[in-house]
Amino acid sequence: MKPPAEFRTPRLRLRRPVADDAPAIFESYARDPEVTRFVSWSVHPNGGVTRKFIEDYCLAGWARGEVFSWLITLAEGDHVAGMIDLRPVAARAEVGYVLARSCWGRGLATEAARVVVDWAIAQPDVHRVWAVADLENVASQRVLEKAGMVREGVLRRWMLVPSQGKVPRDVWCFARVKEGNGGR
Repeated sequence: MKPPAEFRTPRLRLRRPVADDAPAIFESYARDPEVTRFVSWSVHPNGGVTRKFIEDYCLAGWARGEVFSWLITLAEGDHVAGMIDLRPVAARAEVGYVLARSCWGRGLATEAARVVVDWAIAQPDVHRVWAVADLENVASQRVLEKAGMVREGVLRRWMLVPSQGKVPRDVWCFARVKEGNGGR
């Protein structure tokens, strides 16, 4: 899979992050406990942790072809709004995203998710694009539905969410599948 380094939408620019984005990511969302309420990672205590995340996860993921992360920025002004990534495995690709609280409620996560999901499902070898959302995270569930994904069911004890304790949480699974070509 060879994703583009950048996507553009009417209001957003999604681009590969660079190490120098760490301060803006930290300030925008990585240090906010409300943003990390339903994600699989903990609040970043400082910008050094954010820089390490960019280097060890984002940049290394692109280099290995295992994780493709894009920084979500506003088209006007290039303000950091969040991040979205795509994790392909075999004929599937998982999508995950996070959005700064200052950008909530404006349809920006849906806009970012839609462009990535549309691109991924159009790839010849991808037959399923999927994501999960905590049962209590109604806003994220709506994002996935508006991005063209279908709610399939509950995955019990699926995801560890550090801010919620040490027991894995139940999540809704959403997916968009490629129709035809022998699918059942």
